[in-house]
Formats: sequence, C-alpha cells, structure tokens
Amino acid sequence: MGLFGENSINKAELLGVIIRLSLLTAVSFMTLKWALNQMDHTLSQKKKAKDKAKKICKKLGLEIEQQQLNDYEMVIASHLVDPSDISVSWEDVAGLEDVVQEMKDTVILPIQRQDLFADSQLTQPPKGVLLYGPPGCGKTLIAKATAKEAGARFINLDVSMLTDKWYGESQKLAAAVFTLAAKIQPCIIFIDEIDAFLRMRASQDHEATAMMKAQFMSFWDGFITDHSCIVILMGATNRPMDLDKAILRRMPSRFNIGLPDCSQRTKILRLILSKEPIAEEVDCETLARETVGFSGSDLREVCRNASLYRVRDFNQSSSSKQSDEDDFQDALRPITMVDLVLSIEKFKESKFLSTSGLHTSA
Repeated sequence: MGLFGENSINKAELLGVIIRLSLLTAVSFMTLKWALNQMDHTLSQKKKAKDKAKKICKKLGLEIEQQQLNDYEMVIASHLVDPSDISVSWEDVAGLEDVVQEMKDTVILPIQRQDLFADSQLTQPPKGVLLYGPPGCGKTLIAKATAKEAGARFINLDVSMLTDKWYGESQKLAAAVFTLAAKIQPCIIFIDEIDAFLRMRASQDHEATAMMKAQFMSFWDGFITDHSCIVILMGATNRPMDLDKAILRRMPSRFNIGLPDCSQRTKILRLILSKEPIAEEVDCETLARETVGFSGSDLREVCRNASLYRVRDFNQSSSSKQSDEDDFQDALRPITMVDLVLSIEKFKESKFLSTSGLHTSA
C-alpha cells in the first residue's frame, strides 16, 4: 500500500513538472516571438502589404486560398496592378510607331492569341524585354501601355522590397516574384532602373546581394526553358552598359528609346497640346526645330510652363473677387506661340545651368 502511494505521488509530481515545463515553454516562445517582432521594424509594412494584396487580388478575381499564395507571394502581390487601372494606352505614345508595332507583333499578339503560336517555340513571346535610352523618353510609358493592351497582370516591382535584414529572406522574396507570376499568368514583371538591381557582378558584392541575384536568375532561367509559361520580365534603364552580361542574355528583345528627332518632337507636341486650348498661330513644327535635344518629358514640362503663363496673366488682370471654376476656365486665354517660345528659352537656360553646374562640380 505504501509503495502504491509513493507511485501515485511520483506520478502527480511528474504531471505537475510537465505542465509547468509546457507553460514555461509557451511563455518563452511568445516572449521570444514578441521580442523578434519588436526588432523587426518592417513588420507593420508587411501587414499593410498583405492587406493591400488581399484587396488587389479580390479586385482581379484571384482567390488567395485557391491560388495558395504564401506570405512572401502576398508581399509581392501588393505591387500588382490591374490592367484596367492603367490609364496609359498606345494613343498616349507619340513618335515611336516602329517600337509600338514591334511590341504588338512580338509581345502582345502571342499573349492574346496563344492558340496561333501553340505549335511553335520560335514564335513564343520573349521572356525578357529591355527598354533602354536616355531618361524621359517614354520607356515606362511603353511598359504600362504594353501591359494594358495585352490584358496581362502587371507587377510593378520595387526592388527595395526584396531586401531583408534576416538571412535568407531576400532569396525567398526573389523566388516569390516568379512563383506568383506563374500562378497568375499571363503576367508582366516590370523593373524600372533595372541596372540598380542587376548590375554587373563583382567580387566586392555583398554575399546576401550576390545570393539574391543568383536566386533571381535561377528562377528566371526556369521560365525561359518553360515555353508554356507566359511570364515576361521587362526592364528599363538609361545605363545598359552597367547590366550584367548574364542579364542581357536573358533579355533578347531590346528596344532603344532614344531622344526624339524633329518629326517625333512635332508629333509629341501635337499630342500634348491636343487637349489644351491653343491659339491658331501655334506651329508645332517650328517649336520642334527649336527644341533639339529635348526628351518627351522635357517637352511636356515646356508646355506645362507655357500654360502657367496664361494663369499668371489671369491673376494679374482679374479683380479681387473670387470666381467659380467655370468662370475661371472661360476667362483663361488660350496658349499662344509667345508662351511656348518663352517657356522653351527658360527651359534651355535651366538645362544649361544644370549641365554646366555638373561639369563644374566634376
């Protein structure tokens, strides 16, 4: 009887020890998890990214449970863009008819009519497209218009989101870019200023950066060999010489978006001014001859400044009474040739000062 009693006491004590150890382990785990979360300053950003991704996926008609998206893919999904939300179309691109036609033939048509190209591997859309040229010439504009016209899901990838201080997390995020794109294909992955991310590798590169690039290119290779997967990586840069040779090999379709010539500048000016009230004497061909070396964004800035001149004149000539918006629009005079010429001269001065300042500091 005494022996049975001792065994009963030992069992009770053992059960108590097990319960205490279980509670201590649970408390220790929760405390450690809380401490790690406090150390991770990006936790709130990740939560916001997941909430944003859920809203975007719902709008695109993507079932998160059905697609089985993991946490890393949800972070990438926060950068998804609905093609219907893209306001840019081919009508907003002027002076680049040859590039637009080639994009339609080599990229958009194989995506829209996959049945026509199913029996041929040579006519499949390219897995990599590179848009290069001076800044402000329409590279990002073409990428957005391509995604809209093709009706493909568009991932506007912010490279900074791939960097994580925890070891191995960056590689998982890089892999999630392609695994997500495969699940929601057809998909276009766009990386602006791609040279900042996939520049030429060197022995001085940080280990984490080198591993992330290797992971990125490894998954990219998988899509290149899989002809049934409609995923296109599109990059834009004004420094193509800085890109790694392995990256250039993976981007066989390359388009040089250079500074517009005189005829292209004429088309761009007409497009910009087509929705603005202008005087009859405005001559876009004359303005194009006076804007040698101007990019498309430069021409838009010139027209914007010219439009502000008429607002300034209205403020100087109007009375102190506040007018409503309709009266304001009716009272504004149209943009004149003088406004545009003055704006061009002013822009040339600022452009010369910035260039000479750079040379002086160099």
